[in-house]
Amino acid sequence: MADYIEIHWASGSIDEARKISRYLVQERFVACAQIIPWIESIYMWNNQLETTQETKIILKTRRERFEEIKKIIMDNSSYQVPEIIFTSIGGGNTEYLNWIEDSTPALEGHQ
Repeated sequence: MADYIEIHWASGSIDEARKISRYLVQERFVACAQIIPWIESIYMWNNQLETTQETKIILKTRRERFEEIKKIIMDNSSYQVPEIIFTSIGGGNTEYLNWIEDSTPALEGHQ
């Protein structure tokens, strides 16, 4: 069984989130993209306190796919430094994990 991850990504617009997420699912880089349309982020940027409305995206995929997914997001994001982080999925519903595996083909040389 593959190693699975959740990728957390924040986008500046829901349209951007939908466009990139649809591509990632359609091309089978990820099994699922969950879009949370509105979050409020508070952070420091260029030494100033910022408050921004963003869209949060959670992607389910294989660990081996992270670098290529990160590149696709970076190449298509309107953000200079987009949040793209992942956490390992340590366990869960076996049928769901099998679905992630079936939905995301392994890279050559990976099992």
